[in-house]
Amino acid sequence: MTFTLTSDDFSDNDTLPDAQVQAKGNTSPHLRWSGAPEGTKSFAITCYDPDAPTGSGFWHWTVANIPADVTEIPAGGPVPAGAVEGRTDYGEPGFGGAAPPPGHGPHRYIFTVFAVDAEQLEVTPEDSGAKYGFNLHFHTLAKATITAIYENKG
Repeated sequence: MTFTLTSDDFSDNDTLPDAQVQAKGNTSPHLRWSGAPEGTKSFAITCYDPDAPTGSGFWHWTVANIPADVTEIPAGGPVPAGAVEGRTDYGEPGFGGAAPPPGHGPHRYIFTVFAVDAEQLEVTPEDSGAKYGFNLHFHTLAKATITAIYENKG
C-alpha cells in the first residue's frame, strides 16, 4: 500500500487558500493520510517553505506524537490529545500561515506527514523545526507530502 496525504482544502501544487495565509485566515489546513506502513506507532506533520529568503527556509508548522489511530486533522485543528506542536519560525507553537515578502515570487508550502516508529518523540512546544526534523530523521518509516503554492504580489 502507498502512503498518501490529501487535503479537502487544496490539491497537490494548487494555490494555497486564503485561509492558510497569515494575514487572511492563519488556519491550519485539513489533512488526511492513508497507507501507513506496518510498525507505525505515531505520526508527525510539518509545513516547510524552502523558498523563504532566510538561507534555511521557514518552518510554518511542526506536530509530533499524533496517535497511530489518527489519520486526519480538521482545518483549524485542534491537534489530537497527546500531540505536541512545536515552535514555528514565527516564534510560537502552532500553525503559522504563509507570509512571503511582497514581490519575492511564488513560495512552496510543503506539508508532510511522517509515519513514526516511536509513540513519543522527545520534543516540546519550545523546540524548533530543526529539532523536530532531527528527531524525525531517525524515526521515520515513511512520509507523504502535498505542496501548495502562494505568492504575495504586494
